[in-house]
Amino acid sequence: MRQAAEVDIHDSKLSMAYIYIAFAALFLGTMAGVVQGLVRGGLIELPYSISYYQLLTAHGVLLALVLTTYFIYGFLHAGMSRTLGTMTPFERRLGWIGFWVLTIGTLLSFAMILTNDASVLYTFYAPLQASPLYYVGLTLFVVGTWIGGASLLAHYIRWKKQNRGQITPLFSFMTVGTILLWYVASIGVAATVLLQFLPWSLGLVDNINILLSRTLFWYFGHPLVYFWLLPAYIAWYVCIPKIIGGKLFSDSLARLAFVLFLLFSIPVGFHHQLMEAGISEFWKYLQVVLTFAVIVPSLLTAFSIFATFELAGRAKGARGAFGWVRKLPWKDARFFAPFMGMLFFIPAGTGGIINASNQMNAVVHNTLWVVGHFHITVGSTVILTFFGIAYWLIPVLRGRAFTARMNKLAMTQTILWTIGMFFMSGAMHLLGLLGAPRRTAYTTYQDHATAAAWFDGVFANQVTMALGGVILFVASMLMIYIVINLTFFAPKAHTEFPIGEVAEDAGETPRILENWKLWIGIAVALILFAYTIPLMDMIQNAPPGSPPFRPW
Repeated sequence: MRQAAEVDIHDSKLSMAYIYIAFAALFLGTMAGVVQGLVRGGLIELPYSISYYQLLTAHGVLLALVLTTYFIYGFLHAGMSRTLGTMTPFERRLGWIGFWVLTIGTLLSFAMILTNDASVLYTFYAPLQASPLYYVGLTLFVVGTWIGGASLLAHYIRWKKQNRGQITPLFSFMTVGTILLWYVASIGVAATVLLQFLPWSLGLVDNINILLSRTLFWYFGHPLVYFWLLPAYIAWYVCIPKIIGGKLFSDSLARLAFVLFLLFSIPVGFHHQLMEAGISEFWKYLQVVLTFAVIVPSLLTAFSIFATFELAGRAKGARGAFGWVRKLPWKDARFFAPFMGMLFFIPAGTGGIINASNQMNAVVHNTLWVVGHFHITVGSTVILTFFGIAYWLIPVLRGRAFTARMNKLAMTQTILWTIGMFFMSGAMHLLGLLGAPRRTAYTTYQDHATAAAWFDGVFANQVTMALGGVILFVASMLMIYIVINLTFFAPKAHTEFPIGEVAEDAGETPRILENWKLWIGIAVALILFAYTIPLMDMIQNAPPGSPPFRPW
């Protein structure tokens, strides 16, 4: 007897549309990345018509923004359909409108990068100025995500009305938390693009307030990291327990962690601007303190996930302090890839604490250390988890099987990605400590003795970075092959959407954790406290501003 699809077929098409674009971005972004890495290592030279910074912009935008955002929306739409039931035509239509607005914005911005009219890197720092069409594309990108998010929230609100008094399934609760965080955070980037960059690029104003633009960007930029991380946490909390044959240690702890991320991940952007003049030391200190508060939900997550692993192992007969480790499914890529991502998060989180500490930030701020930190956070913890999700999500949505052969390839892909990232980001961290700057193309700095050391180290040299980049490129192409196979050629079969259960002896979930009005109210109060006076000061005592620069 044929089993019913785990996700409604119409909802599956919407999710797959997002996932197609996500992996197209992976293909193009890693192509740009490997060439850029070889140039940075001094191994090849680009033709005159292609700029290093053009490639760097394409690499950052395609992987950090396009791949992540599209994959997240594909994953969340599928999970909401699985846990709350089929979307209504209205909710699905909202999802499609969001998809198309997002895609038009993406194509417009990418076209400007291809024509070398937007080589401003993914942070688009002023006074570098791109074409107005680039900023229009960014605006549509954000608006598209808002519409797509409205589709998810409408689905949640309808379910709550139909199921009064019931606790929302954990996947859907976490989806709502993720989208609310995105809405609050993306107001900052929308404000700076619409009110500063667009009028400036159109020539309506001569100068731009650089400090204000960077502050609004980092109001958005830090929680952006959590917008990437929270869907990975959803997989760790909800899907991994089912894959390993266990049960979640605590539903309450999982929900509390998401609430704390919503509260503490936004009013902390100043720790990215510790070296920036024009911001009072008091406000920097306050936001650094709030930054360290974000460590709490991260530690809650680590405790909860490893407690889940231990419970699963002991339920299978494990003995001794660490006998449960041997009971985990190490040969299952659906578990192995996210687990490697979890391991990367240990040095990534430690590096984050260093970056947020004033004195140590002064040492690493403008160095390759920061690039290495970014790659083991987003490029490893988040992306390896997304790969692990793709191994079962695409078969679920396409009605196909994740075969033993694809599992072996996925294991190989995960190992290659881990080795490549170890070499590349490891070298970046060490070179950063030696003083090698970021955001620069290959140069010998006129053969300066300090710069020469960056080329002579056994591990800490620019060739190691390039070697790691090449291994990552091979792993990326292998991932593309697996995705194509799972989408079009894998055998037809029913694949389960893994939704884990909560352990029987876990405590009852307090209903206050689902009081979103309360949590949003506290989050807004914290943001107003942390930002109102500094922003007023930046506007009322604004410096003269800067005209545009286009050094390419």
